[in-house]
Amino acid sequence: METNKAPKYIFVTGGVTSSLGKGIVASSLGMLLEARGYRVTIQKLDPYINVDPGTLNPYEHGECYVTEDGAETDLDLGHYERFLNRATSRANSVTTGRIYQTVIEKERRGDYLGKTVQVVPHITNEIKRRIKLLGNTGDYDIIITEIGGTVGDIESLPYIESIRQLTWELGEHNSSVIHLTLVPYLAAAGELKTKPTQHSVRTLMENGIHANVLVTRTERHLPKDVKAKFCNVRKENVIESMDADTIYEVPFLLHKQNFDEVVLKGLDLPTDQEPDFTVWNKFLSNHKNPKNEIEIALVGKYVSLHDSYKSITEAFTHAAATCETNVKVRWVYSGDITEDNVGEQLKGVSGILIAPGFGDRGILGKIIAANYARRNNIPTLGICLGMQIMAIEFARNVLGYEKADSAEMDLTTPYPVISLMEDQKDVSDKGGTMRLGNWKCELTPNSKIEKIYNTTEILERHRHRYEFNNDFYDEFVENNFIPVGKNPETELVEILEHNQHPYYIGVQFHPEYKSTVASPHPLFISFIEASLLNKQNDLLNATREKI
Repeated sequence: METNKAPKYIFVTGGVTSSLGKGIVASSLGMLLEARGYRVTIQKLDPYINVDPGTLNPYEHGECYVTEDGAETDLDLGHYERFLNRATSRANSVTTGRIYQTVIEKERRGDYLGKTVQVVPHITNEIKRRIKLLGNTGDYDIIITEIGGTVGDIESLPYIESIRQLTWELGEHNSSVIHLTLVPYLAAAGELKTKPTQHSVRTLMENGIHANVLVTRTERHLPKDVKAKFCNVRKENVIESMDADTIYEVPFLLHKQNFDEVVLKGLDLPTDQEPDFTVWNKFLSNHKNPKNEIEIALVGKYVSLHDSYKSITEAFTHAAATCETNVKVRWVYSGDITEDNVGEQLKGVSGILIAPGFGDRGILGKIIAANYARRNNIPTLGICLGMQIMAIEFARNVLGYEKADSAEMDLTTPYPVISLMEDQKDVSDKGGTMRLGNWKCELTPNSKIEKIYNTTEILERHRHRYEFNNDFYDEFVENNFIPVGKNPETELVEILEHNQHPYYIGVQFHPEYKSTVASPHPLFISFIEASLLNKQNDLLNATREKI
């Protein structure tokens, strides 16, 4: 549903507590509006002073998501893409650090003509400029903006003030504010407590913003008399957001309460086009009714916080539905794997994913896991550092270079199978200096990977600094671990594939970033299919042994 009018803006704020699911609510709303024919995008305003999450510890912030144009962003942008099946960009992610960096750079250049630089108007003007960047492209009918943190936080105040100004400047029916809050149930009192939400709405109003819609996170349905306690918000504009079996059910739970219709009416937009849920209904049907089940070991160093690998687990969910298979993930901390216990740690799994990461902690355990998988013909997918681990293990145990390593882990290794690119050797800053975003990759005709993608040229997203060392290229080829994907401009190796193993593939990029509900990634589909076949063969062999 294309319109030639100026885009409408929706702002999603949070109250009472963090981690209520603003990203899922924003993504769900975006999906519902897209299903009605509107062109939608979502952006995230993060109040932390880091310029981006690129240097944040995954334990601190979960995974760092990467856009096609190379922006390192909050993991919520992954939700946006997975729900909308639409790529985001650098313009979809804004942080306080980035805002202040831009304003200070302008001040140093003299752009403000010697004026005193202040939060209002200079910081708020920059925030408003960033919010409107996507709207100015003409590509969207609706821009949803999620504000990180909770109302009342000191660091969120400039964003709240910017929204106050924008809602006034945009005029009536051109913007809407959705406020997500908590309505806790106190078992001792036997009732839902609305006071936290009332205080949160009041704080929002004290800052000059009126919430048009309230979305309440609650364990129980809200009676009509409870909804009436939320001042200045119509009862039909109070939407419940209860826990669901899967995040992909949330759009439907909200739709049943006319969430999308309420929002569109508030923006004075047509609601006559019925939403098309064909793809999602098929996905959810397959997801809820799997015909098979497999267990895949995810071997990584950040496994105690599952959000560190959020895009990987969601990619499993998308591909598993296509394969009508339930994928159970076994979280294996690589630091716990030894030569003596690797068989026990990985016993019974149908496939092994060697996860991405940085630093030398847990590296030996990953190498041992790769060795175990290669020798025992277990389907294996290595992602980014995972591919590098597979290369190191192969160099040590097949090529005979016992001290082979990555220059990231050991600068003195005589066999740097993984090393720095020349243009990275003098880089001192950590943030935003890696090979980031979309890079081309040419696939070898008739290779397994070419058959998986069904094309000879692909675009995939990267986030790494170290590369496969082409000095070892010929030896790998001679010993059947073939570089079957290369960047056409740099000749850098992107994919390694063992041609005498059922499925042993390492990729330097992050395929999980491109997986969505509507477009599951072919690598994850093929990996699940190989793992399923491996399980079936194991069952067949076990049956033969009994006979």
